[in-house]
Amino acid sequence: MKLKMMYSFLNSDINIIEKELEDTIQTESMLLRQASLHLLQAGGKRIRPVFVLLAGKFGHYDINIIKNVAVALELIHMASLVHDDVIDDAELRRGKQTIKSKWDNRIAMYTGDYIFALALELMTKIEKPIAHQILSDAIVEVCIGEIEQIKDKYNFDQHLKTYLRRIKRKTALLIAVSCQLGAVAAGVDEHIHKKLYRFGYYVGMSYQIIDDVLDFTATEKELGKPAGSDLVQGNITLPVLFAMEDEVIKNRLNNVHEGMDKSELEHCIQLIKSSGAIERSLKMSDQYLDKALEVLNELPDNRAKKTLKDIAKVIGRRKF
Repeated sequence: MKLKMMYSFLNSDINIIEKELEDTIQTESMLLRQASLHLLQAGGKRIRPVFVLLAGKFGHYDINIIKNVAVALELIHMASLVHDDVIDDAELRRGKQTIKSKWDNRIAMYTGDYIFALALELMTKIEKPIAHQILSDAIVEVCIGEIEQIKDKYNFDQHLKTYLRRIKRKTALLIAVSCQLGAVAAGVDEHIHKKLYRFGYYVGMSYQIIDDVLDFTATEKELGKPAGSDLVQGNITLPVLFAMEDEVIKNRLNNVHEGMDKSELEHCIQLIKSSGAIERSLKMSDQYLDKALEVLNELPDNRAKKTLKDIAKVIGRRKF
């Protein structure tokens, strides 16, 4: 079953989220509006808003309240992508030009800041202090993660713990917070929204590990960017860490740099794929996925719980 079919019962509310996203980025500045709309129209899975809505089903579900959280989390995600593309000097995202490529770095940074500010403004409509504390703590961690990622570029001697902490900040935190804040906005008990946070964290870790595997196993058409992009940009991911346990491979990968010959990059990718690193990475992704499903078993039974389980299995075992 396709991912969108799993939560088709939310379609009317997801349509509300899409309209709110488009309405929210409207501004008198034509340039900001064009750049923001360009990003919005590039698409995306909208998985964070979906998690917000499903988590809200464990409490008092009011789309007029919960939509503010759903839109805010997607906007924060969008803003982080714009900033990521500047840091990584990325030309393409989802097969389309990035804002920094279509305009320039300055426009991209201001657009990201603008979208981020819109998200914070939307969250003021949630009159629960704990929601703002949860979000602000997460944003601090995300920003630290961005700095750490820059610092660790081309650092081939980093430890597994460094990688896991980085992907927590890069991906897992926003997914975890999406689940938790959806529940908080719906007024659920603390023990429930904390379990939803843990579920989101484990799913997010699994999701990012799969993303890092796909950078080596998927095609450029599937990825919307060249295969091996993370490696060329100096982002040391789990398959690379596992592959470098072989000293011969490590010595070869130590020479990776931006602008390297395409045939040399393809050779590096083949070395990683033949080392068993892909299989080991997938196994670790499965371990996080299993933990996510264990947490779900502790939650009350409802349609949202079943849907969260189905979604987790799909995004934790996707092919691209």
